[in-house]
Amino acid sequence: MAVSALREELDSRFLQLLSDLEELEAKRAALNARVEEGWLSLAKARYAMGAKSVGPLQYASRMEPQVCVRASDAQDGPQTFRVIKADAQTPEEVGPREASLRRRKGPTKTQESGSPVVPQDPLNWFGILVPHSLRQAQASFRDGLQLAADIASLQTRINWGRSQLRGLQKKLKELDPGPA
Repeated sequence: MAVSALREELDSRFLQLLSDLEELEAKRAALNARVEEGWLSLAKARYAMGAKSVGPLQYASRMEPQVCVRASDAQDGPQTFRVIKADAQTPEEVGPREASLRRRKGPTKTQESGSPVVPQDPLNWFGILVPHSLRQAQASFRDGLQLAADIASLQTRINWGRSQLRGLQKKLKELDPGPA
């Protein structure tokens, strides 16, 4: 009875692995399409504004990230990746910044040095009225970043599933040395 239950578990894991591989292929194709669309939109913006108007010389001297990629590690499963806004705080980060007393009365006009600065939209580096193709390029690259995080999570899930599949195959060989 244990062998048949083990074979059913092996079959379900194998089907899940094939489903994940199919999803990975679809997401990779979507990522390639998004990145290609982003570069094409960027080329259109360069054509509309001029080659020197959209380039590294317009970048801000001090860049702030718009998004961050967080990896959440599960003890019994694969690692997952999430794209979050750079100014968003995780529950571990929320809390008092300093464990000291503070003076309530007095001048409070000065800004704290630890307060986060809201990042500005990078499209403003290229002017106020930017072409729509530049906004499309930004949206395409943002979608591509989300897809890249999904692909990384899916790839770790596939690797974890493959290792689970190998373990089940080894266990099945030990229980049933006949043809598997």
